[in-house]
Amino acid sequence: MAFSRFTAGAALAALAIVVFASEATAHGTAGARFFPGTILTDDPFVADELSLPTVSRSPKDPDGARETGIDWDLAKRITPDLGFSIGQGWKYLKPGGGPGITGFDALNAGLDYQLFRDGPREAIGLIGLHATFGHTGRIAVGAPDFTTLTPAVAFGKGFGDLPDSMRLLRPIAVTSNLSVDFPTKTSSAGAANPNNFNYGFAFEYSLEYLQRQVMDVGLQPPFNRMIPLVEMAFTTGLNRGAGGQTVGTVQPGIIWAGQYVQIGAEAILPVTSATGRGFGGVVQLHFYLDDIFPGSIGRPIFGN
Repeated sequence: MAFSRFTAGAALAALAIVVFASEATAHGTAGARFFPGTILTDDPFVADELSLPTVSRSPKDPDGARETGIDWDLAKRITPDLGFSIGQGWKYLKPGGGPGITGFDALNAGLDYQLFRDGPREAIGLIGLHATFGHTGRIAVGAPDFTTLTPAVAFGKGFGDLPDSMRLLRPIAVTSNLSVDFPTKTSSAGAANPNNFNYGFAFEYSLEYLQRQVMDVGLQPPFNRMIPLVEMAFTTGLNRGAGGQTVGTVQPGIIWAGQYVQIGAEAILPVTSATGRGFGGVVQLHFYLDDIFPGSIGRPIFGN
């Protein structure tokens, strides 16, 4: 059942490439640089976008359990520089040697402010406050019974200002995010809830930027809209018995960006024994609401 859901998500993404194949426009932009919405790491921009669905299958955890998830996330601008986001997921958890369990994960939401957008330097950044709400999902699949508040910062930088001698490196962009978790309960059911330091990076190489801004290498659709990338995200415990323990994944993959939609697919590789073993995968269908509905829900609620 988990495999069939993952296959269905991949088929939906492939179908969307055919249906929506067209010119890409700017959503997370700084000058000539387009930053796509990444799957694993937080984006450094506010936007009017919808991810539906994100279908994932995790590696096996240290106890042999494996998760299949179907998630949705909505991002909406309140003003041109202030935005909120909300999302939730459904999980199928298969413990090692036990029966499968299904249920909703915790509801999450956030409020973000665009700190700057520097076109000539292809740089962009924001600050935000995110929350995962307790008692909004099924505890048996890992949803918490406590709320966690997470202040965060995120940045992006394109390499388009490199000298001509390094022009083939100009399509590279790097985004990063840093945050700290503050749980509202120090323990639950006898288990400690530590403060965690979260940090992630995405390394991207835009073939569209190469073709349009550096040199025409003759790429044809759909390859001229592709962005190969590697994402990585880590969480390190800070206290309450988890100090210094790190879990994380590295996710190589590719994003295709059109005018109304982008499709992403990545492998999921654990990087520590505490994270798990084997590999997983994720696919995502991501809609640009500002292009699909430019006169209504794709605009900021206040201002233009």
